Amino acid sequence: MADQKRLFLLDAYALIFRGYYALIKNPRINSKGMDTSAIMGFMNSLFDVIKREKPDHLAVCFDKGGSAERTELFPEYKANRDATPDAIKIAVPYIQSILKAMHIPSVVLEGWEADDIIGTLAKQAEKEDYKVFMVTPDKDFGQLVSENIFMYRPARMGNGIEIWGIPEIQKRFGVERPEQVIDYLGMMGDASDNIPGLPGVGDKTARKFIAEYGTMEGLLENTDKLKGAMKVKIEANKELGLLSKKLATICLEVEVSFNAKDYEMSIPDNEKVQEIFEELEFRRLKDQFIKIFSGEEATTTGEVTSTETVKKASSSAGTGQFSLFGGDGASPATIKDSSSRKTIKDIPHSYQSIAPGMAMKLFLQNLIKQTSVCFDTETTGLNPLTAELVGIAFSWEATKGFYIPFPEDKDEAQKLIEELRPFFESESIEKVGQNLKYDIKVLDKYNLKVRGEYFDTMLAHYLINPDMRHNMDVLAETYLNYSPVSITELIGKKGKNQLSMRDVPLDKITEYAVEDADITFQLAQQFRPELAEAKTDGLFKDIEIPLLRVLADMELEGINLDEAFLNSLSEDLNNDIASLEKKIYESAEQEFNIGSPKQLGEILFDKMKLVEKPKKTKTGQYSTAEDVLSYLAKDHEIIQNVLDYRGLAKLKSTYVDALPLQVEESTGRVHTDYMQTVAATGRLSSNNPNLQNIPIRTERGRQVRKAFVPRDAEHTLLAADYSQIELRIIAALSEETTMIEAFKNGEDIHASTASKVFSVPIDEVTREQRGNAKTVNFGIIYGVSAFGLSNQTDLSRSEAKELIETYYKTYPKLKSYMNEQVNFARDHGYVQTVLGRRRYLKDINGSNAIVRGAAERNAVNAPIQGSAADIIKIAMINIHQKLAEGKFKSKMLLQVHDELVFDIYKPELEELKAMIKLEMENAYTIVVPLDVEVGLGENWLEAH
Repeated sequence: MADQKRLFLLDAYALIFRGYYALIKNPRINSKGMDTSAIMGFMNSLFDVIKREKPDHLAVCFDKGGSAERTELFPEYKANRDATPDAIKIAVPYIQSILKAMHIPSVVLEGWEADDIIGTLAKQAEKEDYKVFMVTPDKDFGQLVSENIFMYRPARMGNGIEIWGIPEIQKRFGVERPEQVIDYLGMMGDASDNIPGLPGVGDKTARKFIAEYGTMEGLLENTDKLKGAMKVKIEANKELGLLSKKLATICLEVEVSFNAKDYEMSIPDNEKVQEIFEELEFRRLKDQFIKIFSGEEATTTGEVTSTETVKKASSSAGTGQFSLFGGDGASPATIKDSSSRKTIKDIPHSYQSIAPGMAMKLFLQNLIKQTSVCFDTETTGLNPLTAELVGIAFSWEATKGFYIPFPEDKDEAQKLIEELRPFFESESIEKVGQNLKYDIKVLDKYNLKVRGEYFDTMLAHYLINPDMRHNMDVLAETYLNYSPVSITELIGKKGKNQLSMRDVPLDKITEYAVEDADITFQLAQQFRPELAEAKTDGLFKDIEIPLLRVLADMELEGINLDEAFLNSLSEDLNNDIASLEKKIYESAEQEFNIGSPKQLGEILFDKMKLVEKPKKTKTGQYSTAEDVLSYLAKDHEIIQNVLDYRGLAKLKSTYVDALPLQVEESTGRVHTDYMQTVAATGRLSSNNPNLQNIPIRTERGRQVRKAFVPRDAEHTLLAADYSQIELRIIAALSEETTMIEAFKNGEDIHASTASKVFSVPIDEVTREQRGNAKTVNFGIIYGVSAFGLSNQTDLSRSEAKELIETYYKTYPKLKSYMNEQVNFARDHGYVQTVLGRRRYLKDINGSNAIVRGAAERNAVNAPIQGSAADIIKIAMINIHQKLAEGKFKSKMLLQVHDELVFDIYKPELEELKAMIKLEMENAYTIVVPLDVEVGLGENWLEAH
C-alpha cells in the first residue's frame, strides 16, 4: 500500500564488523593514532540507508553481553569466535554518541542479541501495519521474513543492495515457509555461531529433509525411514538437533516495545554531530552529513522489494561516496572504489585451452623454459585425499595463461601427468600457487612430487598482514582492484542442483581456471617486494615454505585410530554419566533433566537452596553457567557432579563419538589439516579433526589419546616434547641471569622460583609454594594481575599482589625486558620473534586504557609464543629432511603445541630417538639450553 509506513532496524555489530574488515588492509588512523575504520564503516552504511531509502522510522539495535539464554543452553555457543578487535571496542561508544546526537534510538538490552531485539520489534511493528526492513547481512534473519518484513542486505564488494522477501528466502534456503529457516540452520549447524547441528548434514541434506519432513521434529519422528550411517548419526544425536534448533531460533519476546513516536526520523543536533565528526577527523562524512540533512544530496527512493530492482537502483544511485570502500582519508592509490573494480570482461586477456598433439608438444616446450610458473588444479571436490583432477591451469605472464583439461579415465589422466612430470619435478622452475599444500596433496595421488622452489601467495600475505583474510578473491580485490569470476557462476550454489567441475563447458572452465592462475601470479609479483620491505622474506623462504612441504607429507600420512577402543571408551563414558546421573538424582531427591538450565537451577536454588542470593539471567531464571557453578563446586558435591557430568557428555560427543566418523575411508586413517595462516603468533592450528584441543587435564580426557596408535606391530609411537620452552625463551630474551642459571643447572624452575620468592631453601619448598610460583611463571608472560593470580590460586588479592611484586624484585631484568618490549612496540608499531616474525599492534598508542593494555600484553607475549612456534617449525623441517635423506620408514605424524609425534619403525628406534632429540634441542641456539623429553608407547598417551 502506498501510504504504508516503513521501519528500518539496523543490526549494529554486523554492520560495524563489516565496515571494519572492509578497510582492514588500509585502516583509517587519525592523527591521534586511533583506528576509526569501524566507526566510518558503520556510518557509511547508516548514511547510505538514510539517503537511499528516506525511512519514516529507524532504530539501531546492539548486542550486550551475548545471549544469556543460549549460553545457558549450550556453553560453547559462539565460543569459537575470535576476540573482538580493539578498534571495534573503541568504536561502539562513539557510534552510540553519534546516534544520540542524530536523535536515532539505540536499542540495547543486557543478555540479549540484536537478532532477538530486532525480531521482537519487527513483529510488533508488523502488527501495527508497518513494512519492516532488517538491515543486516546475517542470513539467520531469514526466519523472520513475512509479507511485511524483509531482509535489507547492504551493498558490498561492488554488488548492489538486496531485499530478501519470501520468494528470496524460499530460493536461498530451499524452504516453503521462512520459519523453516530455523530447521535448516538447526539441521546443518552454523560454524560462525558454533551451533553444532546434526552430524553429517550439510546444505543439500538439510534441504532434502525439510522438503520431506518439514521440520526438525518431523525428521526426528521419522528416523526409521532413514538408512545406513545417516540414520545411526541422526538417531544418536536427536537431542543435539533439538538443541541446535533452539539455539538458532530468534526470540520474539524480548522486553522491548515498539513505540512509533520514539523511532520517528527527526532533525538531528547538527552542531553535536559535527563536533564528534571533527574530533574523529571525519571531514568527508561531515560534508555528507550536511548535504543529506540539508536536502542537497540526491537520493533514490526506497520502495524496492526485489533483488533485481535493488541492483539496478544501486548501479545508478547517488555518487557512490558512501561505499564502504570510500570515506575519509581514502587515497585512490591505496583504496579502490568498488564501482571501478575490474573484472574479466574489462581486461584484455589471452586464456587458451591446450589440445592433445602438436599444441601440447609446443606448450610443454615453452613451459619447461620458464623460471617461474603459477599453476592451479581444478578438481572434483575439496578433499584432496579423494578429489580427482579435472584440469590444471598455468600462467607465467600477466593476463596470459593456459588450461589443460584432464580425462576422467584414471589411466589416461596418469598418462597426461607423465607428460607434465618434467615440469613439476624440475628443481630450476619456481612453482607459484595460492594454498599450494592442497595442490601438492592432490598431485601426490598421481605419484607426482612437486619439486623446486615454491611461492605461496597465501603464506606470503600471512607474513605481510597476519590479521587480514588471505583468500584469493579478497587479495585480488585489495591489491589488484580486480574481482575474479565466482565459482557459483560456473557450478551454481550449494545444493542438489550444483554441478561438478567436470560438467562445466571447456571454454568456461578455461576462463575461470586460468584467471585464478593469472591473478595468483600477479599477486606473487606484488608480494615479493612487500616481503622484503617487512624483512620477512627470510622467514618466508627458510621457514614457512619448507614447512609447507613437511605439513603436506604429515597430512597425507595421517594417523591410525583404534576405533574399537573408542567404542569401548564410549560405553565407559555412558556408565560414568549414568553413575553421575544417579548421584545427582539422589542428592536432589528426584529425577530431572540435568541438561535443562531451567530445571537444574530450580533444583539447586529453589528446592535445595544452596545459595542465599543465586545469580539470575535476564530472563529471570537461575544462572547455571560454568563460571557460576565452578565457584560453588568446592562447597557442594551435587554441583561438582553436574560439572563432571557436563564434561563427560561433551567429551563423548565432541571426541569419542566424533573421531571415528573422521576416519578417511580411502586410507583408514585420520588426516588432520594443519593451517599456517590462522594464528597471528605463528602457531599452527589443526582442523578436521582438531587434534590440538583434545583435553589432557582430566583422566577421561587423557584416555582419548590412547585411541591414537602405531601403524602396525612393527611400529611404535614416539612423542618428543619441549620442556618449558616459553619460560626458557623469556629467560634468554630478558637475559635474566638468575633464571638462566637455574635452567643451566637443570633445576626445577618452579621450585627454584618458589625458593627465591618465598625465601626458603629449594629442598624445603612446599607443593603449594611451587604451584603458586608455577602460576606466576606462566602467567607473567600474559600479564597476570593480582586479581587474576588470586582467582587461579588460594592466595588473597593482597597476597597475590605481594607475590608478583616479590617476583619482579627477584627477576629485575625480566621486568626491564617487558618494559623494553612495550616501548619498542610504541616506537615501531610491532614486536617480533627471534626470527623476525612480526606482530603488528596498532592500538599500542591508543587512548583507551583497556585496549592499550591488551596491546601491551601482546607486546610481551607475542615474541615468546611466536619464537617457540618458529623454533619447533625449524625442528620439523630439519627432522623431515633427515628422515628423507636417510630413507627411513619412520614418519612424523603430528604437531601439537610444543610436541611432535612420530610413527617409528622399531629397527630404526634407537637411531631416530637420538636424532629427533638432537635436532629439536639444537633447532635454534639461545643462551638457555632447550630440553626435550622423549617418550615411547603403543599409543599416544603412553608415549606422552
